[in-house]
Amino acid sequence: MRLYHSTRPVLALALCALISACGGKEGKKDVKKKEKPVAMTVDTALQSRLKAFCAQPRVKGKFGLYVYDLTADKPVTAENIDHAQPVASCTKVLAGVAALNKLGANYSYRTTLYTRGNIVKDTLRGDIMLMAGLDPLLKAEDMRMFARHLRRMGVRQVDGKCFLNLKLKEKVKAEQHWFPWDLSFSKYGILFKGPDAVEKALKTALNASGIKIKDGFEHVAPERDNANKWRGRFRVICTVSAVTKFMWKNSSNTKATSLLYTLGNAVKPNNNGSADALASAGVGYIRAFMRDSLHLTDTALVVHDGCGLCTNNHLSPKSLVAVLKFGYHHKPIHEQLMRNLSISGVDGTLHRLLYDPRLKGQIHGKTGTLSHPYGISSLAGYCKGANGHDLCFAFLNSEMSVLDAHVLQRKLCLVLVGEQKAK
Repeated sequence: MRLYHSTRPVLALALCALISACGGKEGKKDVKKKEKPVAMTVDTALQSRLKAFCAQPRVKGKFGLYVYDLTADKPVTAENIDHAQPVASCTKVLAGVAALNKLGANYSYRTTLYTRGNIVKDTLRGDIMLMAGLDPLLKAEDMRMFARHLRRMGVRQVDGKCFLNLKLKEKVKAEQHWFPWDLSFSKYGILFKGPDAVEKALKTALNASGIKIKDGFEHVAPERDNANKWRGRFRVICTVSAVTKFMWKNSSNTKATSLLYTLGNAVKPNNNGSADALASAGVGYIRAFMRDSLHLTDTALVVHDGCGLCTNNHLSPKSLVAVLKFGYHHKPIHEQLMRNLSISGVDGTLHRLLYDPRLKGQIHGKTGTLSHPYGISSLAGYCKGANGHDLCFAFLNSEMSVLDAHVLQRKLCLVLVGEQKAK
């Protein structure tokens, strides 16, 4: 529906001064002094607890902590905040926020079945085309819906051509620094398994619905025919929020990589459809986002992928807090973060890690864990302080046992919400 908004010019007269008739014979102006806004302060009790936490003996390893009071817009505590470390899947917070900034928090993936021509009896005298973007959640089973829709239209045979019009022209590729066992390619959506896999799935679905096609599928965009226009027949829509949910709450590497490709396609829509081109454009945007939107120029900050499997990814507590601050001040992005980050003791990767009655539901965060080539464990997110202020934090640990890092993370979260000691 198209909305129209019209305005009519209105002449307005403004009085420059208001004269008070009361207050004495001289008719003095009643001028009110502007009150200066009261500066908010951070919770000093929290500062003391955090200072004691940082001073406690701990196992050897790299340690960085930054806690920021978003309500007061002031740092609470900072320990090694500029030291860049490998952060594993906390990279997904940066990649997801950057993608939402470019795509928009209401971005939707659309996969559509088109036909052109006329149906005569049970035969489509024309062509069909499946046009697909980069929907990470589209599965082989979804091809059956397209086939069933053609069947409901009365189509039993297609005597024209069949086209696959896809954004990705090849299988997804592993980043060069990933360990081979880190990613299960079987968990990718059908569109990321390559055009041959999509063709096979759609052929199988058409055959199961009793629809015959003459030949195979052409993996090209069909030529335009103004006299015989394409008509959209059936569409599957997936929201980007459904993708960030898997990516953040469950730390899905496949969904994070898929979103990186989507970002790359948005940055360079006239790409050649190669996996390398999409990934490169996506990473390029994330780096530009860090520089231009977050004002992070430290050359020690390194990003190679969107999922965090690359151990050469290095971020600092300061850079992760910058991401969280950016998200906090952009309402649509913040709504997705609060909805789709894991919640302590409730769901996702924080269900077990922070399973403590005093923490249940209080931390919205993202974990990052890799046990090779040495222990890497990070935690970043949001919570409410004991004084009701909104806080964000980034806690990085590396070159230490992941189990030891998890103990520190649980203790930190108890400190953040106002608890002195863990049970």
